[in-house]
Amino acid sequence: MEKTEAPAPAPRQRLVGVATMLLSTLSNQVGAGLGSLVFPALGPLGVVSVRQFIAAAVLLPIAPPRFRTLTRRQWWPVLLLGVVFGVMNTTLYSAIDRLGLALAVTLEFLGPLTLALATSRRRLDAVCGLMAAVGVVLITAPKPSSDFLGIGLGFTAAAAWAAYILLNQVVGARIPGGRGTSAAACVSALIWAPVAAVTFLLRPPTPGPLLLAVACGVLSSAVPYLADLVTLRRVPASVFSVVMSTNPVHAALIGCLVLDEALAVNEWVGIAVIVTSNLIVTLLPGRSGHG
Repeated sequence: MEKTEAPAPAPRQRLVGVATMLLSTLSNQVGAGLGSLVFPALGPLGVVSVRQFIAAAVLLPIAPPRFRTLTRRQWWPVLLLGVVFGVMNTTLYSAIDRLGLALAVTLEFLGPLTLALATSRRRLDAVCGLMAAVGVVLITAPKPSSDFLGIGLGFTAAAAWAAYILLNQVVGARIPGGRGTSAAACVSALIWAPVAAVTFLLRPPTPGPLLLAVACGVLSSAVPYLADLVTLRRVPASVFSVVMSTNPVHAALIGCLVLDEALAVNEWVGIAVIVTSNLIVTLLPGRSGHG
């Protein structure tokens, strides 16, 4: 019998997938915005601690990890993924605290963009890399008074997001069914338990800020993960990447509407340049890189 190719997702399924992803990216940024409102009470570390616990609580019942059956070959990427997950969130939220939501999220977005550029050899991708660099200069507008620590935290979050993507691929290949990601979330929560204990001892949370931190965890961890389950087989990888490029836009809108963050013209242009470079890399054919 001749093998037949798997049918492409129906237009209606794709539409549902894209709509779900758009809501997911918006939810992620609304959650980050709510988390930043709690910084004066809990600090970035406190908010990240709550988010780590929420992620583990959501993933555990969906894909219970089987720790006893993990081999050494499976354990090391799980441990690394758990560490990277914490580093990614900590550096991002610390960057948000110093730079604001829109700029921090845009800098973090350079992680997957750089990863996409690194996997292609096209000249056009090199041009897109230069565009992204121009976008960074426009956003950060380096000068003696610039918050270089905040910018460095944003770049670290970008590197951590790229590492997170690569490690997720390794974990998914070695531990199918989402159990690997769930195990990594548990590892990350365990690593953060002493951090949370010290943070909450130094800054005892009151019900209001704690509820906002929990809402941040639900909107930024639980909702995006559940949305990924819905879109996994409905949206092609290229479309997934394009929709992900709305994250900086949503961050800018939430920053303006919820956090009263005013962006300068150069910052809006920088965000647009980086998003555009991602769209070009993702949408144009020839990603395998033949010139």
